[in-house]
Amino acid sequence: MAVQVMIRWKLNPGEVERNLEMLQTVYEELGSVRPKGLRYDTYQLDDKVTFVSFVEMDEGPAMLGGLQAFQRYRAALDAMCEETPAVTVLHSVGEYTAE
Repeated sequence: MAVQVMIRWKLNPGEVERNLEMLQTVYEELGSVRPKGLRYDTYQLDDKVTFVSFVEMDEGPAMLGGLQAFQRYRAALDAMCEETPAVTVLHSVGEYTAE
């Protein structure tokens, strides 16, 4: 059974560009490595400094932790934040997809 989590963080205003550049590197590595059983989506909210990622992993957080770009990003993230990342495990109560 896949683990689904939501991660929310708020950056210091001067760190938005750096955050976006580091996320781009993470997504480039994901595209190159293409880990099976992983879905990773990141969104920038209207205030431009708050971000939310939705992650679905078949094998838990080690899937991301093994990526070098993600390790570098995670090591730098807390120092860039006004509100450090908060992880919430999600429990589905329903799903609908239009075809």
